[in-house]
Amino acid sequence: MGASSRDESDPLTSIEICAGAGGQALGLHDAGFRHLALVEIDKYAHATLKENIANNDEWGGCEALNEDLVSEFDARREMAALGGRALKEYELDLLAGGVPCPPFSVAGKQLGRDDERDLFPRMVALIKDLKPRAVMIENVRGIMDAKFDEYCSSIIKDIEGMGYWFCGWHLLEARNYNVPQLRPRSIFVAIREDERRKAGLGVDDFPWPVGVRGEKGNVFGALERTMEYRRDRLVEEFPNHSGDIKEAYDNWSRMANRHPDTVAPTLVGGSKKHGGADLGPSRAKAAWRALGVNALGVADDIDKVKRIEKGKHLEREFLRPEGPMLTVQQAALIQHFPKSWNFQGGKTAQYRQVGNAFPPPVAEAVGRAIASVLQPERREKLLEGLHIEQLGAKRGKRAYRQGEIAEMLGVSFAAVKAPLDDRSGDLVRA
Repeated sequence: MGASSRDESDPLTSIEICAGAGGQALGLHDAGFRHLALVEIDKYAHATLKENIANNDEWGGCEALNEDLVSEFDARREMAALGGRALKEYELDLLAGGVPCPPFSVAGKQLGRDDERDLFPRMVALIKDLKPRAVMIENVRGIMDAKFDEYCSSIIKDIEGMGYWFCGWHLLEARNYNVPQLRPRSIFVAIREDERRKAGLGVDDFPWPVGVRGEKGNVFGALERTMEYRRDRLVEEFPNHSGDIKEAYDNWSRMANRHPDTVAPTLVGGSKKHGGADLGPSRAKAAWRALGVNALGVADDIDKVKRIEKGKHLEREFLRPEGPMLTVQQAALIQHFPKSWNFQGGKTAQYRQVGNAFPPPVAEAVGRAIASVLQPERREKLLEGLHIEQLGAKRGKRAYRQGEIAEMLGVSFAAVKAPLDDRSGDLVRA
């Protein structure tokens, strides 16, 4: 086996493909990884990455690359973070990627390997070329469906054949990581066999982080301050409507805070082929309505519209009977993005970035678990505060029932007809 000659005290390095708006990158950064490059095809998401990297010295040297196709990404390109030289074999610590989910999402046709957007083969090729110490892949729950067992097994076999320890492919639920949202995601982890042996771990010993300790986040706690701010700004702009504005806020507050442990349904980013942004399919909208939120659209930022448009914000986006709409910033808070993270593009483009993101706290927890294998001397500190289970090197599945949402929110979905693109399988409760 080859090995990197770099100083083991250096920060762990990573490259991420299909980086989106940076949810996974933020989490891995918080786990201690130093990003060399973030590769993203969407021009608006790429602009978001570029803007935030440029405004954060801690990300110094990282490049946001807008490749037309991930297949065009040259893994042997010169890296600014490496002083202008290329990566060597075995030098990269982590290759990560949120490869496109449509081939496996219940919102799509589930074509799997027959979908032109399937980039798993490209991920395998990059692993073969770079030989990273660890691999992390994120995808939707749908990839765990039995119809994809053969395909997933072939991916696992290919990666194992290159000398990797398959740690497992398991469903992790965002609500267990202080994210106020029902967002199950399938996470694949593989680590080089020599790293496993060096860390003294058995084949079923990867420390899967199934949650974090402490209080869990809820919708009311995530949105309270920003909803108060919108209320106060609207009262300032339209004092003659102050009574209606305050009543709308109070109604939202009562609905959102009915159950202290309430979390939101899965935000859905949608497709470029469809119209403007909203908060998801019919069943998700019903769940949001039970939380006092109008899910039929996304509100404008009250500080970024002209006064004449603020009138529209007031009537359409705050005073509707169903409740106020969420802004992009508020949707990002549901995903647990930091307030300082700036999204680029128009409102719909920004919301799609948020709705398609991987929540940073989940990525951080998995990143810390991976780092604990690569840096076993720091294992105890890296795993501090995480709920760890040794789930084994397998594909973990569980059944989800949409009825659990109704039970939690007190909503009857019996009369709600789900559209063809319904992603109710993503609306889960632990």
